[in-house]
Amino acid sequence: MIITVYNDKSFEFILKHPPVAVSLLEITKIKAGSKESNRLKVGNVSWDQIRTVAEGKMPDLNCFTIESAMSMVAGTARSLGMNITGQSPLKKK
Repeated sequence: MIITVYNDKSFEFILKHPPVAVSLLEITKIKAGSKESNRLKVGNVSWDQIRTVAEGKMPDLNCFTIESAMSMVAGTARSLGMNITGQSPLKKK
């Protein structure tokens, strides 16, 4: 949430979506990410779930395509120590 207060005592606030990490933890129903994300895996997330989170978070991310948003969400999932199951729909560069 961003709150802006002006000199004439008017204000505006902008509500944003919850962080990607929080959304991933809610989807997988785990309490916390892994302390060693490269060794200890704490959960699994599918590409369909990643797409769902990316579509919900798209207005807040600094990307233009759903594929780049999915790539960002997948990176967050990896850093939390989650395995990504299924075939990647992302284009290889």
